Amino acid sequence: MIRAGLPELTAFVAIAEQRSFSGAARTLGVSPSALSHSMRGLEARLELRLFNRTTRSVALTEAGEQLFNRVQPLLGDLECAVNDVTSERNTPSGTIRLSASESSFKPLIRHVMPKFFQDNPQIHIECIADSRLVDIVADGFDAGIRLLDDVPRDMIAVRFGPDIRFAAVASPEYLSLHPAPLAPHDLKAHRCIRFRFASGTLFRWDLGHLGRTASIDVDGPMTMDNLNLMTEAALAGIGIAWLPEHQVDDHLREGRLVHLLPDWGPYYPGACLYYPANRHPPMALRMFADAVRQWARDQQELVQPCTG
Repeated sequence: MIRAGLPELTAFVAIAEQRSFSGAARTLGVSPSALSHSMRGLEARLELRLFNRTTRSVALTEAGEQLFNRVQPLLGDLECAVNDVTSERNTPSGTIRLSASESSFKPLIRHVMPKFFQDNPQIHIECIADSRLVDIVADGFDAGIRLLDDVPRDMIAVRFGPDIRFAAVASPEYLSLHPAPLAPHDLKAHRCIRFRFASGTLFRWDLGHLGRTASIDVDGPMTMDNLNLMTEAALAGIGIAWLPEHQVDDHLREGRLVHLLPDWGPYYPGACLYYPANRHPPMALRMFADAVRQWARDQQELVQPCTG
């Protein structure tokens, strides 16, 4: 029987996740040379090459990929089991790594995290703001935040946000120089501010009203990857922006922006905290998900109509 010790497998997973011996060594608190020696010993006993190494990069071989896919979830479950046992006698602790867009983080930072940190001072949350639709498992995150329609089917989703409506908006200054569009296809003649995902994909403007739909490939002077900057560009009179309505509520109310084609703004199911369903989640993540779930329930109760 070929034996591989837990320290070796832990080291192997760390190197695979970091794609770097030096990065894994820093994470594990050992020297790169010790880590390299450990992997050479593991590969010798398995009679398999697990990594392809160059002076600049480290990549898994096919055999290494197979081993990583089997071992990583098992080590995660083992860590969770140890954390759960120790949490029975200790204050809940640990780090939760979250991936989301900047705007998706805001409601949780404002309404959930202050009390959560007050109740759980030993838990740390690392927020990575990114407009990409990342693979949270492959990229080493515990959870992510996305609109419900974008959550992979093999994930647990905790919905906390209301439906999101998109709106075409422009400043009064822009509209003083350009006639307001009266129908969706009029947008093709306007200067529009576009959004590009980190993947490189441009966000199309999909409008809908009373069963009719229109998908407009607009053009304009600016393309951005940040909703806040798109809002600033619209306020500056550069063009028409296609933004979530909640992003520009205050500006619409104060008259700094004008809502164009208001009947054509589509609704999308709101934001969700999501995490893998096929793993035993760490206690810190379970507690945070419960806090998000409770806040969402409280919000729903506040908007319920009174009866009787």
